[in-house]
Amino acid sequence: MTAPSTVTRTVLLATGARRVRDRFAEALDQAGHHTIEVAGTDELLEVVSRKPPTVDLLLLDLKLGDGPSLVSQVRKEASALSILVFSGSVSGALDVRALAAFKVTGYVNEHCDTDRILTALTPHLFPDSFNRRSSPRVVLEVPVSYQADLAIVGALTLNLGRGGLAIRTMNPLEVSTSVPVQLRLPSSSHAIEATCRVMWRDRRVGMGLQFEHMNASAQTVIDDYVDGQYRSTSNTMEPDRET
Repeated sequence: MTAPSTVTRTVLLATGARRVRDRFAEALDQAGHHTIEVAGTDELLEVVSRKPPTVDLLLLDLKLGDGPSLVSQVRKEASALSILVFSGSVSGALDVRALAAFKVTGYVNEHCDTDRILTALTPHLFPDSFNRRSSPRVVLEVPVSYQADLAIVGALTLNLGRGGLAIRTMNPLEVSTSVPVQLRLPSSSHAIEATCRVMWRDRRVGMGLQFEHMNASAQTVIDDYVDGQYRSTSNTMEPDRET
């Protein structure tokens, strides 16, 4: 499997709260992403109307305009743009229903811990990678080794999917780092080698890696293992009952 070589995204931070803009911009900049900051509706609409499009993700404070109608204005300029709304700017359930009609991607807490910002945004920065989780992740705890600088580090996996894996470690690598990984699945006698990209990190949990390069036979082994484990788990689960 070959993933896109670029990992840089452009994020538009649209809020009048300077402290929020600064915190999110710092987290994104440290991960190598580009940010554009605006504090008014006119600036916002000017940026999203540029052709060709220059923004991959919009983080939007509804207080810049008249609630959901602001999203309607954005959609007229950029119908396919991914939009995350700052949850504190939502007035109530009526707003949520209106925003769903405008295909808002989701919500993000503008007051979340700084070290959680990137974790919250990564699935929206790299949707193609995370969409592969429609082929689900399976819990897996096997030894894995990866290269950090000049050292080879051993750890345990947390889970595995067709598109990547999570590793338990108290010393996760920086987001966007390219890292060689080696592991062996319970069903295989051969080690799997892959080049991965760090997509998220959390010192309390570990880090998530996206597969970037591996040979076709290794990808087939992973696909077969994930599918087999998922079918096995599904077959042992009781069907949902109506309440």
